[in-house]
Amino acid sequence: METGSLTRARALRGLPELVGELGGDGPALFARFRIPVAAVDGADPDALVPTRSLGRVLETAAGELSCPDLGLRLAERQGPEILGPLAVAVQSSATFGDALDCASRYLYVHSPVLTVGTVPDPEAAPGVTGLEYGSTEPMPPQVADLGIGVLHRIVRLLAGGAYGLRSVHLPHPPLAALDRYRGFFDADVRFDRPAAVLRVPADLVRRPLAGGGDEIVRAIAIDYLETHFDRPGRTVADRVRTAVDRSLGSGPVRVGSVARLLRVHPRTLQRHLAGEGTTFEQIVDQARRDLAERLITRTDLPFTQVAGMVGLAEQSALTRSARRWFGAPPRELRRRA
Repeated sequence: METGSLTRARALRGLPELVGELGGDGPALFARFRIPVAAVDGADPDALVPTRSLGRVLETAAGELSCPDLGLRLAERQGPEILGPLAVAVQSSATFGDALDCASRYLYVHSPVLTVGTVPDPEAAPGVTGLEYGSTEPMPPQVADLGIGVLHRIVRLLAGGAYGLRSVHLPHPPLAALDRYRGFFDADVRFDRPAAVLRVPADLVRRPLAGGGDEIVRAIAIDYLETHFDRPGRTVADRVRTAVDRSLGSGPVRVGSVARLLRVHPRTLQRHLAGEGTTFEQIVDQARRDLAERLITRTDLPFTQVAGMVGLAEQSALTRSARRWFGAPPRELRRRA
């Protein structure tokens, strides 16, 4: 019996049909690994399968069907839809940075072992950063190709086309012809590297998404993710931060009101936070800082309105806080952005 982490079955969406097109028997292959084809096709959007089984079915299909580029072929058939409700939050973001932050925070909804985020450019080139696709568990080569391939396609979709990809790093030897990889990514691909990374322009995170964002839809999607999916290893500080984020701008954010939401006594809440090395006041301050930075640098809202939305009484309080947080007043921050 399989043990270990579980991943959404939709991660293999399109594979049964692809196996059939390659001359194999998709349902029979999936039955060998006890993966319901109906779950993969979306009949049950919440269906989970052992993460290890996903890797095994991909590697087995690639070997038995003599299809070394299977991961890339499957990536060509997938996009944000495999992320379910997380896709709504990502696509409703205003900038790539917002979308990446959202994906990084909530990718556990899709799979608790997968990670995505920015890293320093592995080649240390100026003006370049890395988008790393990783896993806390061993990642078979076909899974790496599929994952970095889907990430590439999602970034292209959000950008509305080419986004300045410099090159791609993969953590395994080439599985197919080099031209196949270069044709898929339209960029140079380098193998046997420490991690799966897309090397992109450093300013990509500041670019607006194609079609613009919708903060209301994004907030609704994030609220759905927070209330319907529990984060593995979620701390008390995480839960407090979520409650504070929802409360900012709607009234005073007090420890008593947050404690009631979490159904604990305020002193108990403070004691748990102290055990995690933080305080309620620090969490509120960080939440205000993060929201203020987004509103100042990514919107044209009047600063008096920004102050109210982050829970500060007046614009002068926002100015003082901005100097403390960022070393510059709001007007200067917006000018730089």
